[in-house]
Amino acid sequence: MRFLILAILLAFPVADVWLTTRVARWSGVPVWVLLLGSFLAGLLLLRNERTAFRTRTVAALRGDQALMRGLLDSGRKVLAAFLLMLPGLVSDVMALTLLLLPLNVGRAFAPQPVMAGRGARPAYDAIDGDYRRVD
Repeated sequence: MRFLILAILLAFPVADVWLTTRVARWSGVPVWVLLLGSFLAGLLLLRNERTAFRTRTVAALRGDQALMRGLLDSGRKVLAAFLLMLPGLVSDVMALTLLLLPLNVGRAFAPQPVMAGRGARPAYDAIDGDYRRVD
């Protein structure tokens, strides 16, 4: 069983590159253009996700955005970037499918109101005020 899984894992990149060369021959586009283009797209996506991850993390720490939503979205994009960087069209199609899936669709993160009593206005459970450091 272990050797079967290993054979599948080793055969996937070989079959992926073989299919890429067949598609390149059929379409008339050089193989290196397909491979280099997808690699550069993956590299660009990974670079942009690095800066977006920092922004999402800071927003989550401030409480402006849910933490898990940002982590799931960043993880999905990083995995898609690595799949784009792998040589082959099958991995590129898997990456594009992963990017097109609507995983983080839903209502935006907002603090939940705490009702004080019957007929009362909702009061948000947040601490406001002036802060100072005590040494």
